[in-house]
Amino acid sequence: MADVKTLEEAFEFVESAGICTIFSEKAKGIPSLWDAVDLPEGSGGQTKWGAKVEAIWAWKNELPETYPEDVYYGKIPGGHAALMTIQYLRETHYAVARKPISDCSELAQHVYEMIRLNPNVTGEFRRESVELYGCTKSRFDTALKQLQVTLNIVRSNEPGLNSDTWVPFSEVYLDLVGE
Repeated sequence: MADVKTLEEAFEFVESAGICTIFSEKAKGIPSLWDAVDLPEGSGGQTKWGAKVEAIWAWKNELPETYPEDVYYGKIPGGHAALMTIQYLRETHYAVARKPISDCSELAQHVYEMIRLNPNVTGEFRRESVELYGCTKSRFDTALKQLQVTLNIVRSNEPGLNSDTWVPFSEVYLDLVGE
């Protein structure tokens, strides 16, 4: 399907692909939702970004919110944002991507502990990390990405969240962690 225009069609695309990146075509062998969406670039939307970017940016959150038993959103190695079916997550991705928190950087371990104790939005964690650990925005962003790639944290799927709210992966996907 290369003419995705709606959330439902995006869901069908993810279901048929098993895994896809959001924007990037740099993840070798993985299709991108960007290439499948048939909406105007740079126009037709409500912002300067255009209808295509607006739709994909919204769908990355709406798909796991609308279909929480079917769709997962997270980062894959290389830091690419990706959508995948829960089946793909369970049968393929989890075994190769999951790393214990002890394998992560010291800063990532600190950020994970903050998330574990009090799920919150990216901006709050960044501000607190810079204050407590003296890190830069870039180092914080790298630590947050590492926690996503290693399946230690995940964006909350609670409907209506306007900002990325981070929770431990195990709180949302306990069935996977326990396998």
